Amino acid sequence: MIGQAVALQSDVPFPPEVGDFYLPSIVPWDGLNSLWFTKITALVWISTAILIIFFLTAYRKPKMVPGKAQWLAESAYGFVRDNISIEMLGAERGLRFAPYLASLLLFIVFNNLWSIVPIAQISPNSHIAFPAFLALISYVLFNYVGIKKFGFRKYMRNSLIPPAPWFVLPILIPIEFFSTFLVRPFSLAVRLFANMFAGHMLLLVFTLGGFAILQANAKLAAFSVLSWLMTIALTLLELLVIFLQAYVFTVLTASYIQGAVSEEH
Repeated sequence: MIGQAVALQSDVPFPPEVGDFYLPSIVPWDGLNSLWFTKITALVWISTAILIIFFLTAYRKPKMVPGKAQWLAESAYGFVRDNISIEMLGAERGLRFAPYLASLLLFIVFNNLWSIVPIAQISPNSHIAFPAFLALISYVLFNYVGIKKFGFRKYMRNSLIPPAPWFVLPILIPIEFFSTFLVRPFSLAVRLFANMFAGHMLLLVFTLGGFAILQANAKLAAFSVLSWLMTIALTLLELLVIFLQAYVFTVLTASYIQGAVSEEH
């Protein structure tokens, strides 16, 4: 009811429609609107530029006793290399995939951080297209390394035929196919998207809810303050989710690579 009252006063449509969740293009020329260059796309480009510039700067003149930038870059890479890549894939293979896994984790972290940055206040990963594309890259990667090691036929046999009695294989093979080739990329994308989108919506609800309550009835100012305090608490929780979801996505990718190259699935 409060939302309806505020909407009537400000001529804002209530309730919002599906189209309201699509950000408008920020490209000013009508002829280029088809590019659909939104704020989310701009944030992805900025995150990519920050990462590239940071690592180029940190390793421009590496020293035996690292400075702050070099230490931070080495710590971030070393964490992924030692605690995810080598831990799950072994020393030799882990070093091979460490650059990709480190880039993946840091890219997700930087894009997730936009959800709590003032003015930006939205993560590109709250748009399903970006988590889906990251999941697609990981999906192609773990299938590629598996096929490269075993060949297509043996890889498919390892992936689809578990060590089980022959009479249950007609049931298990479709389940294994569904799990490996459909559920894995879908769950990777949806898990990241759903968590970031839910966090964005919660912050939005409590932030705007405080203003809506205040505009509807000034006597309820205390509830507005409570709503904004909840926003602060949820922002701290969102900060934890930002790093946790990047870690989970990276660990699952490493797990899928490990499963693709192991003899027993």
